[in-house]
Amino acid sequence: MNNYLEVAKQIAKEAGLLLENRVTDEFQVEQKKNVFDLVTEMDLASEKLIKKQIKKHFPEHQIIGEEGVSDGTDNLEALFDHIADIPFAWIVDPIDGTTNYVNGLHSYTVSIALVSYGKILIGVIYNPSLDEMFWAEKGKGAFLNGNSIHINPTEKLNESVISTGFPTDIEGARKYVLQGISQLGIVARNIRVLGSAALHCAYVAAGKLNAYWEIGINVWDVAAGVLIVKEAGGNVIDTLGNPYQLSTRNLICSNGKIDQELVTQLKKAQATGF
Repeated sequence: MNNYLEVAKQIAKEAGLLLENRVTDEFQVEQKKNVFDLVTEMDLASEKLIKKQIKKHFPEHQIIGEEGVSDGTDNLEALFDHIADIPFAWIVDPIDGTTNYVNGLHSYTVSIALVSYGKILIGVIYNPSLDEMFWAEKGKGAFLNGNSIHINPTEKLNESVISTGFPTDIEGARKYVLQGISQLGIVARNIRVLGSAALHCAYVAAGKLNAYWEIGINVWDVAAGVLIVKEAGGNVIDTLGNPYQLSTRNLICSNGKIDQELVTQLKKAQATGF
């Protein structure tokens, strides 16, 4: 596993440097599903680099990247059925936080996870703007730039800083997030929106945030972060309180102390996404 981890960190750093060196340049930006859902030539360039490097080191492994998978429900369900049978599959988000990247904001990441028969073994998240490298190996703890990290053990929602994101599905997922903000905004200490699901997870693991929730999330956004949160002592569930699975799309990553309060409040607001 150590070899897989070191390769993943190396690749994430290389992809991050590619992105950081081009963030102030002009590059092509296109819409995917709608005006809120963007892809750039740098998303594609980063994913190409990551895939090439993974195949160089592990030619027999499979790779699942955001830009290589359609977001249709049928395709995602087929992916989850298939991934449980794969010995080694890398789940890659070449830029998590593309809108931030397009606007020159710092909060974008490269996210890489290694999954074996549906179990996450390795998670790496790199924030190139601040040179923050988060990683975890199953059963061996979570780290930021070589230093062990742990969740913030705050036990009350009204003493917690939590976070969320704004999904591109305006009529569905974003509507539920806004309902959740309306309810949680009056019971949590504060809410932050950083624009990168992976970074939200990493900051929960590092104790900078107490929890993160979002509706309609994809596996490549959070696979690495899920492991990092768990290895830092946190918990990951769906918005009804069930244990996380790779197919989970309505997500809570937390310090494991305020889970039930979050679930209760989201249910009260009819904002679980289910």
